[in-house]
This record gives sequence, C-alpha cells and structure tokens, in this order.
Amino acid sequence: MKRVGIIQPNYIPWRGYFDFIDDVDLFIFLADVQYTDRDWRNRNRIATPRGLVWLTVPVERGPRTRRICETRIAGSWQDDHLNRLRLSYGKTPHFRRYIESFEERIREPHLTIADLDIALCVWIMSELGIRTPTMIASEMDVGGSKDERLIALLRKVGADAYLSGPRGADYLDPERFRTNGIRLEYKSYDYEPYPRPHPIDGEA
Repeated sequence: MKRVGIIQPNYIPWRGYFDFIDDVDLFIFLADVQYTDRDWRNRNRIATPRGLVWLTVPVERGPRTRRICETRIAGSWQDDHLNRLRLSYGKTPHFRRYIESFEERIREPHLTIADLDIALCVWIMSELGIRTPTMIASEMDVGGSKDERLIALLRKVGADAYLSGPRGADYLDPERFRTNGIRLEYKSYDYEPYPRPHPIDGEA
C-alpha cells in the first residue's frame, strides 16, 4: 500500500506536521492553491515572557486569487525573527545546536513564501531523521479543484491511501475516494505538552 499525504506549506510548522509526514510514504506540498492572509503560510507563534508573539514573514500585496507559490516575500525580517528567538529560547537545551543552521536557511535568497516554507520543512525533516520523499504539486501538472484535484494528484503518484488531517472529515467526500480505489484515512493528533521556557495559557 502506498499512503500519500498532501498539505499546504507552512512557516516553521508544529510537530504534528512532521509526525504526519513521517506517517506517509510520499508527501506532497500543496503550494499552488490560493494564498490566505493572516494564516500559517507566512507566520507562526512563539512563547515569550510576555505571552505568545507572532513571527511574520512579510509578503508583497497581490490579488486575492494569487497562489502560495506566487506570493513573493517582501522586505527584511530575518534579524527580527532571530532576535526574538534568541531572547525567548536562547537558554533552552538545544538552541545552539540549531540556530546557526536555521539562520543560514532563512538568509538564503528565497523568492516566494512557498520556497522558504518548503526549504525549512525539508531541513527540519533531515534533522528529525524523516526520510519521506516529497513532491511539490505546482510541479506536477495536475488540474482540477478540491477533491477532484486531490484525487488527480493521488492517482498520478499511484496512491492506494490518502492520509488527511482530522478536519478533512468536514469537507472530503469519502465516496469519491472510494470509487477511485483510494482509502481515506485521518491523522489523529494527541500529544503530551512538552517543556517550554515560558508557559502559555492552560499549561503549567
């Protein structure tokens, strides 16, 4: 059985994203769907002494229909992110091991937010020992929309099963996957809290 997962690229994704990738035989970055403002594509949150703070990669303004792979990065933001990470996580056990490599990657000349997100994700996968092959949907010449497009991508790579996030149950049509010979599965995220230098609301 060949299980495939497909998710939009995000900026420094949470641990469940990488657990998801580790659970599939092939992972596809869905980078050619509509870019959404104020979302995880170009930002993430870190815990600081003053609470949760957003790290945001600035992007150029564009039409509402632009795709993630067409959304260009704008301005300088790397120093701000690095300084905030040093202030909030500089004394944590593994900070020194990773910060230089992280800095190297965010300072590379990435043109779009998809380029940056995918490069960081592939680097983190390597550090975690995740060897799942990856592909980028925008390079696969597959059309369609919603379920139709997902199924076309899955059929192109010979998938027998599609792993979706738990929210997929709210919008995916199981019958369409079944008639195409693809088993629909859902990922469950259930993790114990891990130590943080600065607790957030609801955590000890």
